[in-house]
Amino acid sequence: MMVYNNSISGIISQIAEVAGYLWERGWAERNGGNISYNITDVVDEAITSLKPLGEAIVLPQPVKNLCSNYFIVTGTGKRMRYVHSNPMKNMSIIRISADGTYYDIIAEEYIRPTSELPSHLMIHDYLIGKGRNNKVVVHTHPIELVAMTHNPAFLEKDVLSKILWSMIPETRAFCPKGLGIARYQLPGSVVLAEETIKQLDEYDVVMWEKHGTVAVGGDLIEAFDMIDTLSKSAKIYESACSMGFVPKGMTDEQMDELKRVFNL
Repeated sequence: MMVYNNSISGIISQIAEVAGYLWERGWAERNGGNISYNITDVVDEAITSLKPLGEAIVLPQPVKNLCSNYFIVTGTGKRMRYVHSNPMKNMSIIRISADGTYYDIIAEEYIRPTSELPSHLMIHDYLIGKGRNNKVVVHTHPIELVAMTHNPAFLEKDVLSKILWSMIPETRAFCPKGLGIARYQLPGSVVLAEETIKQLDEYDVVMWEKHGTVAVGGDLIEAFDMIDTLSKSAKIYESACSMGFVPKGMTDEQMDELKRVFNL
């Protein structure tokens, strides 16, 4: 078992913490969901001197803004409940090549990253290229939010955002950009990553229709909290519907007041 510096150890602990939350909430069935964390800023010689553990893996699309970057990534087929209990037996550290065309697995075991890794790296690459201080991409399957994407009326621009904002003030406050929508595409595909990237110019959280959510940011806990807050609103909406009525939610005037008072 490797010994990591305090920064990397803290990141590993944070990933394990969030993986536990995803499992506890029922958002990570079997091996559902994945997390990637850019650790380039905190690697030391103990990491940079590591040799590849196996063959290099070619990326379907180059990531020119990630050349020689380092990531911790959850493994393909690995369950979040085990990422929580034994993180480095279920994740790996990878190093992107100097030309951004392939990556090597360098620690701790030769665990191939999630099949969604090309999407993750394309998202990281795009956001860094736009000058955003993005460190994390987290993908998970929040039950009520996914259910709402099965209603075509909710897939039009900002319809779902406005419904979720109106359910509880915290959602308007903590998710001020709302929720982007990427129409259904094959999981793990380049097309899905491209559709997600289109939404990330406006949003920090994107719904993949009939699939799950993707959240980005500089901090994993903050990215998780945005999904968690949006999910709470979806639960409130669906709870009201199960009682036999469609909730009216806060009015536009009430939400505008929140925006003004809290400088959202």
